[in-house]
Amino acid sequence: MLKMKGYRKNEILEQGHDAACGFHCIKINNISVKYGAQAIIEDINLHIHCGKITVIIGRNGAGKSTLIKSILGEIKHEGKIEFTDLKNQTMQDLKIGYVPQHINMEKNTPMSVYDLFASYISNAPVFFRKKHKLYQLIKERLSIFDAHNLIDKRACDLSGGELQRVLLSIAITPVPNLLLLDEPVSGIDRNGMGLFYENIGKLKYGYDLAMIIVSHDFEYVKKYADHVVLLDRTILKEGSPDEVLASEEFRKIFGTI
Repeated sequence: MLKMKGYRKNEILEQGHDAACGFHCIKINNISVKYGAQAIIEDINLHIHCGKITVIIGRNGAGKSTLIKSILGEIKHEGKIEFTDLKNQTMQDLKIGYVPQHINMEKNTPMSVYDLFASYISNAPVFFRKKHKLYQLIKERLSIFDAHNLIDKRACDLSGGELQRVLLSIAITPVPNLLLLDEPVSGIDRNGMGLFYENIGKLKYGYDLAMIIVSHDFEYVKKYADHVVLLDRTILKEGSPDEVLASEEFRKIFGTI
């Protein structure tokens, strides 16, 4: 399901956004997860700045999902995550938005996009009567990703690309400091992928947030990533897309592309 860590519902109703300032830094310090004596991930250290896209790549079972769940606080881990305003040299609470690869939704569920969205941002019951102010807010947020025309559709009837745009809209309401996206182009056709890349550009240049994206789409990595992390239980290589995709560490895992 979606997760908006660090927010209270109804806190977001009047919130706007600012373009990336470059002064916010997220430090992931020595994150490790163990199941018994087995290390699933260990000694993960990353610095992530607002306005930047960090893409995590790795083979299946490399620990990518474990790292995401650790950042979300969903699983027990060692280490810590810090969010710093470099301009004022102050520590702040980290607010996280999350778009999963899939959400569980029964076919023929009568829940509309409005109902889905409202259930995440409002404490008031949403199935009985639409509140005009909330309806307009949701429509406005959906319009960021050209999804406002979906507001009255049943969520279960959306295509993969349509659902992704709705989930993106929810994940940035309110605007988080860090947005996590897990395999965001999985199950989306080529047209939907092009729209996804356009929407990620909107977020990168128009919002004061950092993004971590888990991806197997190396064409996306080449074109859009600012920083790439090759993960295999620990960080094997990190740097620019060219540095990582041309590295010996990458070739050992994926061969040549």
